[in-house]
Amino acid sequence: IVGVRSEDGVVLAALEPKLSIPAAPSISKKIFRIDDHVGVAIAGLSPDARVLIRQARLASQSNKMTYDEPIDIEDLTSSIGDLLQRYTQNAGVRPFGVSLLIGGVDEHRVSLLATDPSGSYRGYKATAIGRNSEKATNVLKDQYRDEITVDEAIAMSIEALKEAAEGDLSPDGMNVAVITKESQKFRSLTPEEIQKYL
Repeated sequence: IVGVRSEDGVVLAALEPKLSIPAAPSISKKIFRIDDHVGVAIAGLSPDARVLIRQARLASQSNKMTYDEPIDIEDLTSSIGDLLQRYTQNAGVRPFGVSLLIGGVDEHRVSLLATDPSGSYRGYKATAIGRNSEKATNVLKDQYRDEITVDEAIAMSIEALKEAAEGDLSPDGMNVAVITKESQKFRSLTPEEIQKYL
């Protein structure tokens, strides 16, 4: 999975697992909407990720009900990190086997944060995690610049995925989500839009 942040928004992109039977093309297994202004991409065990995604959605909705405003992205990431860290403390449970890229736009900033199973998190301008992430990271290091636009961020994310992919890449084999500062709405790109960038 790849995440790229610009001043205008954040992009999350993921290679989708190839299934032996046809599946609904619009349903992603790697990128999820948490709230209108925040999404998450996962690398690791999907069942573990579902627990964390459920908790993130509850935290987001609880914040909206309590304070009548969207949750701050770093506060959300911190609460997920706290849950991840709790599972490293006891001998009777195993840690979560998943890393998350959390991207979103709040009233303070555009954010791209990554967590790991230990519960620690840090912010990035662009990063990749998961299989072949070193190849994707090299593309991001070579092409990223501070004044990047959202369109360029999408193109760079797809380029990084192409570098990390084993074999040919098609719009069906990936998912790209964008949250812009202007709209503050999570939106998945259609296969036709992805094809233009490919």
